[in-house]
Amino acid sequence: MSVPPLSGITVVVHASGVAAAYAARMLATMGAGCLLVEGPDGSPLRREAPFLPGSGVSATFAYLAAGMECRTGDPADLLDSADIFIDDTPVAERAALGLDPESIAQRHPRLIHVSVLPFGASGPKADWRGEEINVLHASGEGYLLPNGLTTELFPDRPPVKVHGHFTEMQGGAAAALGALSALWVRDELGGQFVDISCQDAGLAVGAFAIQRLGDGSVEHRVERSFRFGGVIECADGFVELLTLEQRQWTGLVDLLGNPGWAQDPALDDNVERSRRGPEINRHIRAWAKSRKVDDVVREGQRRSVPLARYYTPREVLDDPHEAHRGLFQPLDVPGVGELPVLVSPFHFDGAPLVIHSNPPRNGEGDHPQDGGGGYPRGVPASGPAHGTPPPSVVPTATSPQAGRIKQ
Repeated sequence: MSVPPLSGITVVVHASGVAAAYAARMLATMGAGCLLVEGPDGSPLRREAPFLPGSGVSATFAYLAAGMECRTGDPADLLDSADIFIDDTPVAERAALGLDPESIAQRHPRLIHVSVLPFGASGPKADWRGEEINVLHASGEGYLLPNGLTTELFPDRPPVKVHGHFTEMQGGAAAALGALSALWVRDELGGQFVDISCQDAGLAVGAFAIQRLGDGSVEHRVERSFRFGGVIECADGFVELLTLEQRQWTGLVDLLGNPGWAQDPALDDNVERSRRGPEINRHIRAWAKSRKVDDVVREGQRRSVPLARYYTPREVLDDPHEAHRGLFQPLDVPGVGELPVLVSPFHFDGAPLVIHSNPPRNGEGDHPQDGGGGYPRGVPASGPAHGTPPPSVVPTATSPQAGRIKQ
């Protein structure tokens, strides 16, 4: 892939939180020129834990800002040549800064303006602030955690949050898709205001729990687990086991050595297997405890049993499969040195994407040397001037399927 799919597109991002920054990160990885606008003290994300060992460098910021340039200033002054503006300024503060949708639409009628907030920019909670733990639980997902093996081992634990910024990153992914969708039809509709709620994005992930209300069921973390299978401990690690089909159950029984307890004719019925799930899991776990992960996965896969090992972070980085797919790229992280950084979970035309620049130092872009007025390198100062998006994301009369976003 010689030209990235968003080459020629300029994004300005004003982000104090993970969601807005992650949206811009996704677009930057697809080739857009992204300018991160920071305050005089730098982005709050630079002070976001965890920090890389032996340094004061935020691992969160280093990941999110990879591929961007930064500049200290007023985002309202940097939108003339932008195609997309991503912002997480609280609603109540926007008008005074000239960042409200009405002011931006009047000054920049072809700009895609993406708002990313914990609860969205409209509705009774639009003015509410929220951190990841608040938004995760507001989405209902936290109520269902922990589950599976953790709940079996520690049944009295209260609800917990997923490690990291799960819900905010879901909001960021929704924001990137919303921006691309609006960009797709800009020639027909002009600029649009895209309103993203991280709570809504998190709720969409756990929608199955809402759907079950139609059955009269209220899902709870104690019941939210596979009736049998799930996380299984082996002698040297853990595997995930899921058997939904009859042929997979048959393969599992063979993997276990066709034990006598599994020959009960009643277990030919999927409903009965679900009812006796805890009993089945006791047998599976007793069998797995003395076996190594690689052996269990290899023999299970050979029998079409859906099994996969749980990798440590080190094992993920060393995995030849991920190396082949180009999932990680070495970058020079200021103050730390070269580190492998995750690029993107999707390819275009069979090729991995690349990150085009290292994470920026604070204030690095305040004195641009390229005559670009502070816009990301590789994007002319005149920019696309809200012009036509690249063919790869905008259908044409001759090619209605020209836009191809694979995820």
